[in-house]
Amino acid sequence: MPGVGDEGIPDSALNRARQKWHYDNDVDIAVLAAAYTFGIAKNHGFVDGNKRASFMAAYAFLGMNGHDFDSDETEVVAMIERVAAGRMTERDLAKWYRKGIV
Repeated sequence: MPGVGDEGIPDSALNRARQKWHYDNDVDIAVLAAAYTFGIAKNHGFVDGNKRASFMAAYAFLGMNGHDFDSDETEVVAMIERVAAGRMTERDLAKWYRKGIV
């Protein structure tokens, strides 16, 4: 289903990475990608497709910053499912992104 549930939620989710960039001391590209993923996957701002949008936002962010991400599609699905279910921390997701960034 297309659509946004509450227009403020996607903005809030995207601002997570901006806040980290400006206020956290230990920030790298993987931390910022994880922030995009967590913000979108956990806030449920879209009517449908939050998990897909969360990964694609991070993937696009990495690409726009000169990085590619290499991982098996099955692993991507499993990791994003873990994020959405609350079984993965943002820090662990950043570690996973770091391993796949090329």
